[in-house]
Amino acid sequence: MKDVTNPPSPVHGLSAPSEWIVRWSHLLAPGATVLDVACGAGRHMHWFAQRGHPATGVDRSPEATAAAAAFGTVVTADIEDGPWPFAGQGFGAVVVTNYLWRARLPDIVAAVAPGGVLLYETFAAGNESVGKPSRPDFLLRPGELLAACDGLRVVAYEDGFLSEPARFVQRIAAVRAPAAAADLPARHPLKAA
Repeated sequence: MKDVTNPPSPVHGLSAPSEWIVRWSHLLAPGATVLDVACGAGRHMHWFAQRGHPATGVDRSPEATAAAAAFGTVVTADIEDGPWPFAGQGFGAVVVTNYLWRARLPDIVAAVAPGGVLLYETFAAGNESVGKPSRPDFLLRPGELLAACDGLRVVAYEDGFLSEPARFVQRIAAVRAPAAAADLPARHPLKAA
């Protein structure tokens, strides 16, 4: 297994994947499909594609999806003012970083297939004191991400301040129970093997 504690250096034109996403990517089943919401140029699609996960990304920017297409399937769509393009579809993982559109939270959580994982990290209340985003529309309220994940099993959750770069965040790693639950409790390792 590859060492996921030391992510590779960024690909030309891409920033490194989120440390939170890297840390919890071991929760995905081998070969699980990944949906990257607000994928940008595809840094997380790239991360997962390198590990054998078919990746789909959605972003409203045609320039972003053109770049992300190198790492999987892309959909150019405005998910804030248009329909959710994945209605009725489930993914082995749904990944969201640095993005919040409250009206889509139920769709994002619903896109996690049975046995799948939600990895979500974005800005939280308090961020207005250190920089952008600063509008309440783009900052999670205390406990909001936990509430949105009702029905999923939370494996890890953080809500606080990070100093490099200075920002307030909420982030979660949560799993949906598999369709056929076994007699034994599911084991969700807290670190990669």
